[in-house]
Amino acid sequence: MEIKILKEEYWYGGCAAWGGQMPLGERSEADLQLEPNPTPNQAMPLLVSSRGRYLWLDGVEEVKFSGGYIHCQGTAELYPNGEQSMQAAAEKQTLRDAYQKAMERHFPFSGKMPAKELFEAPVFNTWIELTFDQNQQAVLRYARNVLDSGFRPGVLMIDDGWAECYGDWQFHKGRFPDPAGMLRDLHGLGFKVMLWVCPYVTPDSKAYREAVQKGFLLQNESGGSFVAEWWNGFSVAVDLSTHPACSWLDTQLEALRGLGVDGFKFDGGDPTHYVGAYSGGKAVIPNEMSHFWAEFGLRYPLNEYRSAWKAGGLPLMQRLCDKDHSWGKTGLAALIPDLLAQGITGHPFGCADLVGGGEYLNFQKNAGRLDRELFLKHAAVSCLTPVIQFSAAPWRILNADQLRTVHAQLAVRRQWQEYLEQVLCECARTGAPAVRYMEYEFPHQGMEQLLDQYMLGSRLLVAPVLEKGKTAREVYIPRGEWLWEGKLLHSRGEVLEFYAPDTFLIVLERQ
Repeated sequence: MEIKILKEEYWYGGCAAWGGQMPLGERSEADLQLEPNPTPNQAMPLLVSSRGRYLWLDGVEEVKFSGGYIHCQGTAELYPNGEQSMQAAAEKQTLRDAYQKAMERHFPFSGKMPAKELFEAPVFNTWIELTFDQNQQAVLRYARNVLDSGFRPGVLMIDDGWAECYGDWQFHKGRFPDPAGMLRDLHGLGFKVMLWVCPYVTPDSKAYREAVQKGFLLQNESGGSFVAEWWNGFSVAVDLSTHPACSWLDTQLEALRGLGVDGFKFDGGDPTHYVGAYSGGKAVIPNEMSHFWAEFGLRYPLNEYRSAWKAGGLPLMQRLCDKDHSWGKTGLAALIPDLLAQGITGHPFGCADLVGGGEYLNFQKNAGRLDRELFLKHAAVSCLTPVIQFSAAPWRILNADQLRTVHAQLAVRRQWQEYLEQVLCECARTGAPAVRYMEYEFPHQGMEQLLDQYMLGSRLLVAPVLEKGKTAREVYIPRGEWLWEGKLLHSRGEVLEFYAPDTFLIVLERQ
């Protein structure tokens, strides 16, 4: 299938991790692989255009932008098509129109949303501080440090390393001698507690022997257990396409809930981990396995995902993949573009990774020279997004003045907390993104390629300071009236410079 790109038409979507490549226009050259999703983040078979058109690409393995055309390997649905497509462009249809039509047809929202606790206060995660040395004493110390440093209790995630082994989801008896008591203590401090889990099983374990005997695992081509290679080595994989295997996993997680666990961080499930796997004698479609993993988490409102396929419209909290502790396109500069891409593909309940970056090796290699300014500016980006999540401890990394900056940023969030929750309820009801492209709210005004500022809902323009050493930045202000720190601005559609030395965060309210 071949589609001509219209003059001044721009396309968005696909994978959240492609945010920095978007939008693509008539002069763009790009090869986009969809099956299997090669990125470690959310993906949808969807491209939407600033001229009101969309491409639904379910079953399409690759899309190529070249020579002013979009080339699809396989059958794609273009809406509107033929003469209707040209008419839509002539009638100045918009990015919002395209997204709305695609969402209503292919991934309508249910009105449900993830647990409200994820949005009400900062989320804290033990990963960067403890990595694979998760233990009861250190978790409790981390939680108490959260409170002692002036932060509100909210959700606390205990990350990878708490269990005996993968697939045998019980607390390690040596590192967690009294998990029920620990959970009671954490609840007493005011926290909801989530645990890290994955859809894999450690080979040569009791869990493996049970799972293989009962047929709960994916197979290789010859009928033996399929071995997935992932970032933690080699594991066998639960066959999430079958109800008995899902029930087996669910029974283990429900036992943890009975112990006092409130929810789960569902990691892994990347499509690339399933290449070469079989189920019932047939080769699996890797993206479908990732989708089954996303669907599994719907029974737990307190959830987090990172990798997902066709999870648009589902009430799941979706985190951006681990970002580097850096200023560039793999670190801070990727956050807003990727959040925008999340939203336009149907994932409004987003999280801009862990503040400072979630790539733990960066913190180990640079332990003595972490960039405190980078940490603060990542917090500024996260501040007015659905979920702000800390892992690297602010009380360890920052000095007293810098810690006060973080609290000033969180005070801005509290100022807009009621509005943020209204936006998220609207997202659940209407399917609209929370973090929105400027083009989405202000179509055909020349903002198609503006990726370093965004609208939170329809009312707040958010522009964090992103450059090292800067306390000010230029912001494009669309036509109309805007409120900035109590002052009314009348914009004709212009670029203005704003200073934000206290929070690195510029927020204008649309009047």
